Amino acid sequence: MGISTAVDASAVARVVGIKTTFKDLRGGSILFLPQRIAVVGQGSSASVYSTTKAQHTSALSVGQTYGFGSPLHLAALQLMPVNGDGVGTIPVTFYPLDDDGSGVASAGDITPSGVQTEAASYVVRVNNIDSEPFVISVGDTVATIVTAMTAAINANLNMPIIATDSTTTVDTASKWKGVSANDIVIEIIGSTTAGTSFAITQHVGGLVNPDVDDALTQVGDVWETMFLNCMGASDSGTLTKFATFGEGRWGALVRKPCIAFGGNTATTVALATAITDARKTDRTNCQLVEPGSNDLPLVVAARQLARIAKVANNNPPHDYGSQDATGLTPGADGDQWTYADRDEAVKKGSSTIEVKDGVANIADVVTMYHPSGDPIPAYRFVVDIVKLQNIIFNLDLEFATSKWDGAPLIPDDQPTINASAKKPKTAVAAVSAILDSLGLNAFISDPETAKENTFAEIDPANPKRLNVVTTVQLSGNSNIISVDLDFGFFFGTPTVVA
Repeated sequence: MGISTAVDASAVARVVGIKTTFKDLRGGSILFLPQRIAVVGQGSSASVYSTTKAQHTSALSVGQTYGFGSPLHLAALQLMPVNGDGVGTIPVTFYPLDDDGSGVASAGDITPSGVQTEAASYVVRVNNIDSEPFVISVGDTVATIVTAMTAAINANLNMPIIATDSTTTVDTASKWKGVSANDIVIEIIGSTTAGTSFAITQHVGGLVNPDVDDALTQVGDVWETMFLNCMGASDSGTLTKFATFGEGRWGALVRKPCIAFGGNTATTVALATAITDARKTDRTNCQLVEPGSNDLPLVVAARQLARIAKVANNNPPHDYGSQDATGLTPGADGDQWTYADRDEAVKKGSSTIEVKDGVANIADVVTMYHPSGDPIPAYRFVVDIVKLQNIIFNLDLEFATSKWDGAPLIPDDQPTINASAKKPKTAVAAVSAILDSLGLNAFISDPETAKENTFAEIDPANPKRLNVVTTVQLSGNSNIISVDLDFGFFFGTPTVVA
């Protein structure tokens, strides 16, 4: 057999054949897994849209398609802000959900009262999104104020609510239906001494989030690495559906593990971990927090995910500490968690933040996985799952190819002139090259030991099966730095008298 296959071996008549084929010359050098974000959430109840998944590259496009102020649009504003400070070129696919057939929107109201003594400007702030300013002049009636306030709210399309002028009261309703709409918080920003006061009934009554199964069934063979769960991290039923889906993605024949991120703004660790602490074997869901904030939970998760995804895409072995989540509005200083609080939260399956100079900074990013009695849970830190994603990706790049698929398989000590033949030691060499590159890129520690623990064999019961085993040690991350500083005093140097 010749070394070229450009011309069939059976050919006799003279001919020149040149076969052009791409040859991977990386020599074992790994590729970083391209991250992908999947946003699962609702559009506006008032909008008509397809529930077929679709990629978008701007928040404007998302708003035009699914409704401005909807969960999908509000998430897009954080992932793809107009200033470019978002996920960049990372693909974002939207998996739209209709409201559940039994869903109910949340509702609230604002009732002004009193007599205005001086002209003043006000805004209605809803989950840290401001309405257009409106002015109350001396002598304005309640009806006039209600009309102005209603117009100011509806003038900002990004608002998660719709306002209705009810003459003496501004009635407000969420733009989508479900329990997640109960997270809407209304404030009035403006003078408190100009005569008019405002009674606010915060949003309640939202019922029945939609079923995310309708979205997850559309994922298919695409490797969506990071999901944004717009229902938040407090809907245990939705978390279970994501966890069930995520477990399947770890399967040996699927090999596309993922993480699903949801938000939580509970002030105390006890409230924030009420659900996570019960999900001890959940290695798919990750709760991102912002204690005491009035930001919507989905906004909290989306903004932090914009930071996490970029690091995971560009430097996968790096953790996410001190990534600033600008655009979020932290809760009061007194609501922020101490180190002891954060340590407790991580041990109970919740991520944490630190507020530095008024800006929310990502701290620990963890899944809800924390089996009882296990001091170092294998799937706790999201960065470790990202490392595993990349290792799986590169092994797949090597072995799920035509050069391995169906190649002749012979023992290590058998000579051959067939260039496509494979031996167990060929597999060991391929894995070893990958391990070296994983070590160079800091995905793993001690690649030499990993290579020593890499084995391959032709299956004793099936001559068409190659068994390969390798064991790696994931690299750590400098999350904790412990420094002992000892000090003393300088007492001067004794003077020697001659």
